[in-house]
Amino acid sequence: MEPFLELNSASVVLGDTKVLDSLTLSIHVGEHTAILGPNGAGKSTFIKLLTLQQYPFASDASASPIRVFGQDRWDVFELRAKFGIVSADLHDRFVHGNSNGVLTGLDAVVSGFFATYGVFAHQRITDVMRRQAMDALGRVGAARLARQTLDTMSTGEARRVLIARALVHNPVALVLDEPTRGLDLVAQHDFMAQVRRIAQQGTTILLVTHHVDEIIPEIARVILLRQGRIACDKSKADALTAKNLSHAFDAPLVVDQTDGYFHVRVNSSETLA
Repeated sequence: MEPFLELNSASVVLGDTKVLDSLTLSIHVGEHTAILGPNGAGKSTFIKLLTLQQYPFASDASASPIRVFGQDRWDVFELRAKFGIVSADLHDRFVHGNSNGVLTGLDAVVSGFFATYGVFAHQRITDVMRRQAMDALGRVGAARLARQTLDTMSTGEARRVLIARALVHNPVALVLDEPTRGLDLVAQHDFMAQVRRIAQQGTTILLVTHHVDEIIPEIARVILLRQGRIACDKSKADALTAKNLSHAFDAPLVVDQTDGYFHVRVNSSETLA
């Protein structure tokens, strides 16, 4: 399989802080992967590399610091057709930002063709686009939300519409950035169950999170970030150990496993040395 994302000694400096420090990794198409770490580990900057909002420098000048789908230069709109993104921040932009709350579910999905936060008069929207948008809503079990406006949906319903928006191009990969933030327990379960179905249908999943229990059974690889560096890059079972997670999160943690999921709690009876 071709590489989805390649980083070569990639670093990002913001102000006086090296937010990402010499990351080297390769994630291939079909390789469901989680990027896990505490707040401040560099996860948000990692996402901005992927979306070309930040561009890294490399200590090794012989190779490009970042390549996405084998290329180091992309037209942003072409790139957005190759992978979709769902995040809590995107949710806030659609539901709370500007006048986007009055968008219908169908219009929100159609906006994915233009990588905009709404639909506008100058955009040429075709019947084919609308059919594809309805198909995407149906794929995530949200066809009934096509005519409902985002501001009247529950958080879980609106998040499901955003999955459909991300899938409207039938992308190779789906990137999830803290995807269940703001969802209640039931909505979180339903959302991640939908992600499991998408993974099983062949779309590559890249999950960026600080919640271990979001890592679905289909994800086989976990990359732990700590203070902008890769602390661990292994199979899920080898990465999600008490030792590795305690180091990454700077706390004594206990790990349990049930039905393919890992669960973590603080071991209050111990302190880190």
